[in-house]
Amino acid sequence: MSQEKIKEYLQGPFDLALDKKWENQYFRMETKYIHFGLSGKRLGTESYLLKLQYIAKTLVDGSVDQYVCSELRLQTDGGSSVTIPYLKNWTYAFNPMLVEPGVLWGIPQDKFMKITDSSGRALPFSIRYAVYINFIDFHCINDIFSRPMKLGKGIQDLKLIGQRIVHPASFLESPVHFGAEIKSGSIFQNGEVTLELKGLSIIEESPCAIIAYDAGESNVKMILPVPIGQDSVANGGSQYKGDIYVDLATRVVRKATLDEYMIQETSTQGSPSKMGEYTVRHILLRLAG
Repeated sequence: MSQEKIKEYLQGPFDLALDKKWENQYFRMETKYIHFGLSGKRLGTESYLLKLQYIAKTLVDGSVDQYVCSELRLQTDGGSSVTIPYLKNWTYAFNPMLVEPGVLWGIPQDKFMKITDSSGRALPFSIRYAVYINFIDFHCINDIFSRPMKLGKGIQDLKLIGQRIVHPASFLESPVHFGAEIKSGSIFQNGEVTLELKGLSIIEESPCAIIAYDAGESNVKMILPVPIGQDSVANGGSQYKGDIYVDLATRVVRKATLDEYMIQETSTQGSPSKMGEYTVRHILLRLAG
């Protein structure tokens, strides 16, 4: 193709208003957490591998998507890798319109309250919560940002390379309570969420639109009960952003990244001491087949 033809093609416009092609898909998502003290000392790491299968046309009207968790694998501080047997072959219905206490998008928190790993070890709260967040992260990237919006601006409004829109998720305040371990009143609030048509790429021989997303300066507050009968409150800030590679032919997400940087300070009622932590999180999502 000549330089003029390439230039003409890149000028667009592009049509990202169509929904994805309804066919079975397999996804693989790798997540890594790195925890630091405010002194810069590394406190620990966790790595997760989530394998999900999407089953097409669960309902005749296509209103609910069905997913199967093929495997969730965990590794902490570079130790041995373990799986979570309780989640193997777990099937759930994803519904972006379902937002109820304890059931976000059809993912019930109860499923993650008492899970153990393949060695029989009961998982601590922080790991169980991170396992739950793996599923939320997947759908945020694969479904919320990458699909056309029925109300408000979304990916369908990006027609030219360099075009940028403000997403309806901007400044949205979401409850993040988790069983009895993160109390009601805990919230995560996005900053100004933007999507930008960054350019084009080739993934597995398929032309893809590169959609950059950025959640701006987000805020987080977590209220945590402690044994002495008081509450600990963690206040902090976060910024997460990444790229989503959307297949121009099928509208399927072939690859996506997420990088988050969060800082929190935790204080306990009646105690003058405070504890700070800085957490970095990296995600790589790929269409596996």
